[in-house]
Amino acid sequence: MTHVLLATDSDHVCGAVGAALGSDAAEISRVRAGSDVLAAVREQNPDVVICDFQIGNMGGMAACLDLRLEAEMGRAPQTRVLMLLDREADVYLAKQARSDGWLVKPLDAVSVRRAVAAILD
Repeated sequence: MTHVLLATDSDHVCGAVGAALGSDAAEISRVRAGSDVLAAVREQNPDVVICDFQIGNMGGMAACLDLRLEAEMGRAPQTRVLMLLDREADVYLAKQARSDGWLVKPLDAVSVRRAVAAILD
């Protein structure tokens, strides 16, 4: 079973990701703040983190960079990150944050499933 940590404060994004991935093959847990991502990764060791670009108190880019830096220092597990971007111009920022992949909203189920599968392969 794939464990997905979803970092978003948007119920709409949560519903879209849940509809795309919710099944017997995936377990989804959620944090509502970017500042909670690192602790959740340390505690839950998910297979992939899906990080919304705009989340309260610490954006997706900062949360992704935090995960990368902590993993490099050996203080967190290496974790795959899929960023959910608001616009095409944000792709540059996702690359700078060293995310493993990204999708530009609006989301559709097929794209979400494909992106997660590509990151995990």
